[in-house]
Amino acid sequence: MEGKWLIADRDLNEREGLKWLLKTSSIPVTKILLASNYQEFVVLFEQESPEVILIELDMITKEDWSTFRDLVQIYDPILLLTSAEGTFEKARLAIDLQALDLMMKPFSATKVKTAFQKATRKLGAKSQPDGTRHSHTYKDISYEALLISQSPAAENYHVAAFQTESIHTIRTLHSFLSEYPFKDVHGVFALDDMVVVLYKESGHQITEQCQKAMRKWEEEFSEPLAIVVHYGNSSSLTLNQKYLQTRKMLELTYYKGYRQVVEFGYSPDWVHIDPFLAPPEQRTWVDMLNNVDLEKIKKWLYDEFLQLKDPYPDPGLVRIRLTSILAQVRRYMKTYHLDEHQSYEQEYRYIFNSILYDKVLYRTVQNLILFTQKLFVGAESSARSSKQDPIERGISYMEANFSNSYLRLEDVAQYVDRNPSYFSHLLMTKTGSSFTELLSALRMKEAKRLLIETNKPIKEISNLIGYQNSNYFSRMFKELIGASPREFRMTKADFTKDEMDSV
Repeated sequence: MEGKWLIADRDLNEREGLKWLLKTSSIPVTKILLASNYQEFVVLFEQESPEVILIELDMITKEDWSTFRDLVQIYDPILLLTSAEGTFEKARLAIDLQALDLMMKPFSATKVKTAFQKATRKLGAKSQPDGTRHSHTYKDISYEALLISQSPAAENYHVAAFQTESIHTIRTLHSFLSEYPFKDVHGVFALDDMVVVLYKESGHQITEQCQKAMRKWEEEFSEPLAIVVHYGNSSSLTLNQKYLQTRKMLELTYYKGYRQVVEFGYSPDWVHIDPFLAPPEQRTWVDMLNNVDLEKIKKWLYDEFLQLKDPYPDPGLVRIRLTSILAQVRRYMKTYHLDEHQSYEQEYRYIFNSILYDKVLYRTVQNLILFTQKLFVGAESSARSSKQDPIERGISYMEANFSNSYLRLEDVAQYVDRNPSYFSHLLMTKTGSSFTELLSALRMKEAKRLLIETNKPIKEISNLIGYQNSNYFSRMFKELIGASPREFRMTKADFTKDEMDSV
């Protein structure tokens, strides 16, 4: 399909070179527009409404970024990007904009022509009324059989699910798969977040076919693809049951990443993990952050999340656990007033969304490490200007040292470089509790955990949380909790899982 193209680049030679490559190719074009700066680009974009835009990312300033994003979202053009900076940030922006391709300068003519061809194919796919081409029909299999539980079909099918990282390319993927020369295919169904392909039970080399299709797709579109093939032959399973098992198995992409084909013949099961950090883990994070120990943080995150093996934990629980870690990072931000800086706050929200929505775990972990590294730089700057919150720092210090039976108000005040009386006043004003009350609350919280989760003797627990005299600990525990340590342990021994989660 012919269309208008808008090329925006600050370099005259680059601009004209891209135009020449487009004109001398076999790509049908109705009009080629050129812009030498962002202001010209906006004017031409709004006047001409081009179907394809090729723009230099580096010409868009931070002040213009939100405007550019709005234009792209409103008009939904096919987007090709260029940049002279081969950085993670540029790649992240390209992914965020759902760009079809990001080309790095200096350009390769072959790379540019390939990007032009991809844009043309996508333009052709978008030209259809519903964005897809329906080359084949499958009268005896319907979306209802796939999505609604029914009686097992007379004929058995293998199910393959294809998923791209961006749901915005699902229509293009459906168009591509509908025209791909699969063998023994009985249906291609587009859903909101994936495309399902049904193969006849007699189908051969299904995994090999899927691998070839993946290679062809990535040659044309450079969009990561994950494929899961369900080989279950049980005639007792309905098509809907196989589809649901396939969808669940596709969640393994969170751990394994894209660009691979996974085959299975069983219903995957997740293992349970505690989604929240235990108090000792919280103290570890407080120490790592306070000590600016990035290498230890990296190792902790790598060991915790990137060494997981089958059977894998429920991705939802992993995401909750990551938010529990982010809560510790948030407190560190508040300690150094970094939450008051718009750039750090925006980055924090980006990391939060990455935890909730990123489809690949290792990417979220890497984002968290890079964010923490930036915070350390910001905290050092904040410390030099003496803006750190003494209360937040003091509470963090108490959380890390409450097991020290000799911990005093004077120790914490000295740590935050404040007069003890003044620090005590600040503590009461901000938290509503005295130093002694806060310290006791921290110790009792850990005592309750140890009483429930371990069989340690009460005397040992008393020592672990900072009380040298176990009788005094028991008296304080009963006064604050309403039961003796022994009574508390007995009454909590038969807790249900839900009750445990609420402790």
